Amino acid sequence: MPPGWGGTLLVGLLHSIEIAVGATCVGLMIGTAGAYGKLYGGPVVRDLLAVYTTIVRAVPELVLILLLYYAGTDLINQVLTSMGYQRIDISGLAAGIAVLGIVQGAYSTEVIRGAILAVPQGQIEAARAYGMPPGLMLRRITLPAMLPFAIPGLANLWLIATKDTALLAVVGFNELTLATRQAAGVTKAYLIFYLAAGVLYLALTLFSNLIIGRVEAWARRGTPSIREAR
Repeated sequence: MPPGWGGTLLVGLLHSIEIAVGATCVGLMIGTAGAYGKLYGGPVVRDLLAVYTTIVRAVPELVLILLLYYAGTDLINQVLTSMGYQRIDISGLAAGIAVLGIVQGAYSTEVIRGAILAVPQGQIEAARAYGMPPGLMLRRITLPAMLPFAIPGLANLWLIATKDTALLAVVGFNELTLATRQAAGVTKAYLIFYLAAGVLYLALTLFSNLIIGRVEAWARRGTPSIREAR
C-alpha cells in the first residue's frame, strides 16, 4: 500500500468497489424477484412493485440516500427499542450497500423485466408443452435466453453504482470521494487529488468494460451476430 495520501485514496477506492459490488448483488436479487412479480404476480404484488419502482426512479438518488440512511436506521432502532432490545450501530458499509441496493433494485427490475419479455415466446411455450417445471424452465430456458438482452442494461447499472458510491460521502462514509476531499482539504492540492480520483474512477470503468465485454461475448455464444443475421 503506498504511503501517505496515495494509500488513503486506494483504501477509499477499495471501499467504493466493495459497496458497488454489494449493492449490485442486492439489486440483482431485488430486480429478479421484482421482474417476476411484475410479470407473473397478482394485482396487489404488481401494484406494490409499480409504486416501488416509480418512487425510486422519480426521487433523486441523493435524497433517497439521505432518507434511507438516516430515517431507515432510526426506524430500525425504534422497532428494536419497542421490542425491548438495545439500539444498534449499523456499519457504514452495510448501510451503504443496503441503500444503494434498494436504488439499484428498482432499475434492475425494469431491465430484467424487459429482458424476459424479449425472450421468444415459442421457447417458453415449447418448454411448457414438454411439461417442464417452472424452476427447471427458469434455469434452462428463461435465464440463458434473457441474459444477452439483460447484460447491456445491467452493465450500465454497475457503472452507475460505482459512481453512486460517491454520494455516500454526504453521510460520512469513507469512500474514494470523501478520502479525496479530505486529502485535498489538508494539503490544499485540490487539482492533483481530484485529478487522481478521476483517473481512479476512469481506470475502474475501463477495467469494468473489459470484463463486461467478455461476459457479454460468453452470454451470446452460439447466437448469430448482426452481420451473420444480415
